[in-house]
Amino acid sequence: MSDMHKEVSDLEQKSATAARLFDIRRIIGGLFVVYGVIVTIAGINPSDADLKKAEGVHINLWTGLAMLALGLFFLVWLKLRPAQPPAVAPDAPDTTDAPGG
Repeated sequence: MSDMHKEVSDLEQKSATAARLFDIRRIIGGLFVVYGVIVTIAGINPSDADLKKAEGVHINLWTGLAMLALGLFFLVWLKLRPAQPPAVAPDAPDTTDAPGG
């Protein structure tokens, strides 16, 4: 019986790891951080033509910083409130072997 208990706890641990690994907040946060760094670097030293198009606003710099802030928000949110694996209903009736179905 202890082997069965060990297998179940191993599967629960793998399920929790998979739930954290594929959490959408990790994907969104990571993408926003990467793109935010790229856009911020592009906005640090804009050309005169770019500034003229944006009416004097350093739009790439501000957009990149906002993307960085949003990405970091998602990653901090993921760290503070990690995903829990879906709970299995205890003693749920198994309807796969039901007669007449």
